[in-house]
Amino acid sequence: MGALENIEPKKVFHFFEEICKIPHGSGNLDRISSYLTTFAQDRGLFHIRDAHNNVIIVKEATKGYETIAPIILQGHMDMVAVKKNDCEIDLANDPLRLKVEGDYIYAEGTSLGGDDGIAVAYILAILDSQDIDHPRIEAVITTDEEVGMNGATAIDLSMLQAKRMLNIDSEEEGIFLTSCAGGMRVDCHLPIKTVKIPQHSSCITVKIGGLAGGHSGTEIHKGRANAIKLLAVVLKQALETSEICIVQISGGEKDNAIAREASAIVCMDSKQTKPFIEKIAAIETEIKNENKSREKELYIECGEVELQVETMIDRESTQRIVDFLVLLPNGVMAMSADIHGLVETSLNVGILRQTPTEVIASSAIRSAIETAKYKVKMQVETLTNRLGGYINSYGEYPGWQYDPDSKLRATMVKIYRELFQKDAQVQALHAGLECGIMIAKIPGLDCVSFGPNIYDIHTTEERLSIASTKRMWEYLLEVLRQKEE
Repeated sequence: MGALENIEPKKVFHFFEEICKIPHGSGNLDRISSYLTTFAQDRGLFHIRDAHNNVIIVKEATKGYETIAPIILQGHMDMVAVKKNDCEIDLANDPLRLKVEGDYIYAEGTSLGGDDGIAVAYILAILDSQDIDHPRIEAVITTDEEVGMNGATAIDLSMLQAKRMLNIDSEEEGIFLTSCAGGMRVDCHLPIKTVKIPQHSSCITVKIGGLAGGHSGTEIHKGRANAIKLLAVVLKQALETSEICIVQISGGEKDNAIAREASAIVCMDSKQTKPFIEKIAAIETEIKNENKSREKELYIECGEVELQVETMIDRESTQRIVDFLVLLPNGVMAMSADIHGLVETSLNVGILRQTPTEVIASSAIRSAIETAKYKVKMQVETLTNRLGGYINSYGEYPGWQYDPDSKLRATMVKIYRELFQKDAQVQALHAGLECGIMIAKIPGLDCVSFGPNIYDIHTTEERLSIASTKRMWEYLLEVLRQKEE
């Protein structure tokens, strides 16, 4: 018996649980793509699976809806796959362990993938149905949205007929998204030199954790601390009084998630060990005080560890890496002058990793204004070049401009008011959505993005509201029943 077997709407949660049995983190999508194509084959539905594992499935209109304009139902099949440090699940191969607590569904020890698994579940439930009225459905399920919208960028949509699209990739019930920021990924490469660790040296680990983290688009304005940036500040302050060299440094998991943890192993003369640990304790007190209202679980661990390697990053490279991380922009860069409370431009440093020859910091840049996006890239590139490195940018995607004359939006607002006796909120989003890419491929495409309540997406605390999922399912069906052109 499945964990979600008796939860309504049963068909939606059946397919959601089926999806959760299949590992589908970004870049690991062969199996979920095969599942979708088999689903279509078993039901005799027209389908296409491309070289990027994107899947298109078409279901013709039901009786009485043959003359109604077709509609695209769109979502992405990949999830941000993260787990807690003590979780033994192999996210590349193992199913998620779904749990239900009150109104919420979550995955034990890992992220849930409600973003965007619930969209795929909605779509499959409609495609599987025999009693839901709808116009021609063109389901577009893309890949690797969470790592740069690669699937949407690559997909060929030339065979589609629809000029209307429901993007089911929003996480707040009653909020309709009608424009979003564009973005890109930027990797900053800083070369390092290594030297042999001297005799009579000690290695100390410094780890920052317990941070709230969150989505670097939808939650960047909340002022949550970034563990990579905090680690840089700690090491910079430590360098003022201690002669240390980095042995290993890393942090974060995804460039579009605010880093929750970061750590470094540093090397020093054994005589400096005690004062160094005392210095870190004093810095911890300062940082906890600075973040006490936003990061109640923040901690800094510091202690001596056994030498596991024979080399360390030299003093000059250590100083350069730390200076770079201190100076690297992070967080909100500009607020919108047109929409109150909307972030216009931001940067999030989400991953820090080390190779034998360099340290690499990966960031997500977002902006509602294309030229502003490139100016932030220029700022990052200038800093990186000045400190002896270079950048590599990729995963660029366009923004989605607000359409004041959207008929689909007007219809959806009207239906929401009739169904729930209250008004939906029409908003712009600082995070990226695939709608901008789709509009570039289908000129004149009319889009709205919506979805049920999902909390703490991209984290191990992610949870999906059952009641909200049911309400948005009923709302989606009502939208499909409309016969207005």
